Amino acid sequence: MNETRSRSFGRTVVAALVFLVAAWLLLGVIIHVVSFLFSTLVLVVAVVALVWALRVLL
Repeated sequence: MNETRSRSFGRTVVAALVFLVAAWLLLGVIIHVVSFLFSTLVLVVAVVALVWALRVLL
């Protein structure tokens, strides 16, 4: 009975570690995707502003 309890505790610890690593990796991916979308949006806004400024000046 003692062996089953320690195995169960060990499995719980391993599962918690796997969960933490997976959550950390997922958070990193989400941050990179949001960063990519934001930088793409900034680039599009800059191009639109450049085209607008050229149309006004010329």
